[in-house]
Amino acid sequence: MTDMYVLGAAGAVTLVVACLFLISRCVRYVRNNRVAIVEKLWSRNGSIPGGLIALSGEAGYQPAVLRGGYHFFFPFQYRVHSQPLVTIPQGQVGYVFARDGAPLGPTQTLASNLHTSDFLDVRRFLEDGGQKGPQRTVLREGTYALNLAQFVIITREHIYGLMLEANDFALFTNMQTLIEERSGFDAVVIRDSLDQIGIVTVHDGPALTADQIIAPEVGTDQSDSATFHNSFQDPEKFIAAGGRRGRQLQVLVEGSYFINRLFATVEMVAKTIIEVGHVGVVISYTGDSGADTSGVDYRHGELVDRGTRGVWSVWSVPLLPGKYAFNTYAGKILIVPTTNFILKWDQELTGQHKFDENLSEVSLITKDAFEPTLPLSVVVHIDYRKAPLVVQRFGDIKKLVEQTLDPMVSAYFKNVAQKYTLIELLQERSDIQEHAGEEMRAKFTAYNLELQEVLIGTPRAAEGNDQIEKVLQQLRERQVAEEQATTYQKQKVAAEGEKDLREAQARAHQQTAITESELSITVQENQGKAAVKRATQEAEQTRTLAGAESDRVRIIGEGEAAKVVALAGAEAERITRTGLATAETIEKQAAASGGAQYQLTRQVIERLAEVLETSGVDIVPRVQITTGSGEGGAGHGGGAFQALIGMLLSEKGMGLLAGAAASEVHAGVEEEGVAAR
Repeated sequence: MTDMYVLGAAGAVTLVVACLFLISRCVRYVRNNRVAIVEKLWSRNGSIPGGLIALSGEAGYQPAVLRGGYHFFFPFQYRVHSQPLVTIPQGQVGYVFARDGAPLGPTQTLASNLHTSDFLDVRRFLEDGGQKGPQRTVLREGTYALNLAQFVIITREHIYGLMLEANDFALFTNMQTLIEERSGFDAVVIRDSLDQIGIVTVHDGPALTADQIIAPEVGTDQSDSATFHNSFQDPEKFIAAGGRRGRQLQVLVEGSYFINRLFATVEMVAKTIIEVGHVGVVISYTGDSGADTSGVDYRHGELVDRGTRGVWSVWSVPLLPGKYAFNTYAGKILIVPTTNFILKWDQELTGQHKFDENLSEVSLITKDAFEPTLPLSVVVHIDYRKAPLVVQRFGDIKKLVEQTLDPMVSAYFKNVAQKYTLIELLQERSDIQEHAGEEMRAKFTAYNLELQEVLIGTPRAAEGNDQIEKVLQQLRERQVAEEQATTYQKQKVAAEGEKDLREAQARAHQQTAITESELSITVQENQGKAAVKRATQEAEQTRTLAGAESDRVRIIGEGEAAKVVALAGAEAERITRTGLATAETIEKQAAASGGAQYQLTRQVIERLAEVLETSGVDIVPRVQITTGSGEGGAGHGGGAFQALIGMLLSEKGMGLLAGAAASEVHAGVEEEGVAAR
């Protein structure tokens, strides 16, 4: 029985000791995938005077955490809170909220981590001046063993922290929701295919001055490690570089950025794309004051260099076609077409650019009191180098069209219409159009525009007014009549042509016979001409032969005469040589013949007869023409020979013959004397 009591007492003591051991928590085991936060329940140093973390051994939450394994504590002095490790998934960030630390400054939104960016060492964080509240530094991917009594870590899936109050979870849930609305747990990813940029608005730092609407660029120099904030990913360096809260001039381009969305939010906007055939004129809202380059005489605003601003300032150099990461909060880009564009004064037609959507036909009053409306089109070109001047002067192209070009063009054509009747306006449209282009070109040039062409449409009547239609109908009828007259005239010409054609066709059918007859006529004409030619040639031949024969006879006669003379001379020489030997014979013959006279005559005649006989010359002419008549009407035509015979028989002939004979005798004597000598 005694043993039973002893065993019972021992068991009771053991149970009490075991319960006391458990209650005292002097031994705790921490798993390796968790951390233990130590809460000191009492201390000889008393409680902490302020804050949450006991840095000097006071009662309260201790700065150090316990990792995996067994840990021994003084009984009834500590309480250990087991918490999970903080895990930040890939591609996400975690936000840190500090429960203890220095209070935020009056202008701060987030706690500064310039010297306290290590959240693993709570003691150092607090001793280095770490501030309570949401931190500027975020946690990147990884697993962290943090003191969750000091820090609450907020991720998309979890809120890591030791909830000290009943409403703590709701408070941090609201904070989680705010971050999620800003897509703050994910990196800012800007893809090239989306053609977007990020406009950053910073919620911490000094405020902008009164003359600033957007914060200037700071900390963009990569060589300066103290201020280069790498596109707002390092808030402390941004503040150190002089960055201010508000919308930033610097934008985010393609890439991934891990930005604390409590520090800065990002608004995605489209890039400015300037198509080919256009330029972008920049109206600057921010930047340093720039020098006006428009000139002293220009009074429509200021042209400033790129990146500067002025009074109603426009950049002097436009943006050429391309893509631009332009901050649309820092300025405005007006797209100006540099290709030809058409403005149509027609309510039913509107160009693609919509500049003329409020234009309508020009109302006219003609010289003869008609009131048509005139649709027209104007082709305009803007030199890309003058685009800033146009924008600066008129604000934009649509205001230029509606406030300047529309009144100017309408007034011009109203004035022109008063000088023409309706019919003249219709018929002389081409000339009016040409003159309008020449006169309006100078006016457009004064506005830095280039007028390419003016195109005038057909005047129209007002709704319900048919007077113009009647005039047009009369013109159409007149034109039809004129066309009919022209048609009849051409039909007449065609009929005459058809007649000629018929004759030509008939002639073509008889062409063989006509050709044969024409050839026959030609042959006969040629034969006649040949006969005439032949006769002419024969006559010419006869004439030539006769002439040749006459010349031959004459030459032969002359030759024969010369021969006779030569023979006579020879004969005379022979007779002379015989000289006196024959003289006696002659005298005797003369005496026998009745005297010397008759003897000589007889000899001459005999000799002449011999010569004529041998020469063949006709003594009596074949044709004899007499020019006189003798007694009784009978002609005397003895001819030359008869005359010669008569002369020889006459006394004068006798004398001549006697003289000749004496001369011959004398010559013969002389010759004989010479020969004798």
